[in-house]
Amino acid sequence: MPYPEPLVAPMREELTRLGVEELRTAEAVDRAMDAAQEGTTLAIVNSVCGCAAANARPAVALVQGLDVQPDRTVTVFAGQDLEATARLREYLVGIPPSSPFMTLLKDGDPVVVIERRNIEGRSASAIASDLAAAFTQFCGPEGAEASARPEQPSPAEAPETQAELPSTFRSIL
Repeated sequence: MPYPEPLVAPMREELTRLGVEELRTAEAVDRAMDAAQEGTTLAIVNSVCGCAAANARPAVALVQGLDVQPDRTVTVFAGQDLEATARLREYLVGIPPSSPFMTLLKDGDPVVVIERRNIEGRSASAIASDLAAAFTQFCGPEGAEASARPEQPSPAEAPETQAELPSTFRSIL
């Protein structure tokens, strides 16, 4: 049984306001995964879990300003969009289900997986650093150094990014 929509609506909005495409049906996931066969796609399994998802969503916000981005970013909501979440997991054979969860796909194949165990107990900034490294390695121009890791601005150095984040995000960075 799905979580009540009023409970998850604010958590959905944390990603959709960033331009993340929400996939609420299996058919929408199929279309997104067809598109993911070319280029790069960040797929996010959103969650109500306060101990992990509360840092995962702000991490996505923190990497929005980077020069190197995936071609598309999509999300399903575990515990709410049951059919869509199950379908996305069908595409990720061999990767245990977890939520929250992020994977960077390149030409349809997962090249970076960030599971709940890689999120829980870590700051949004640390998770964003992992995403930034993945974007640099797989989304950048051909020949980008695999080990290159872009500098992450501190909250004091990035007031425009901080101003866009809800105050609750700033407390977990």
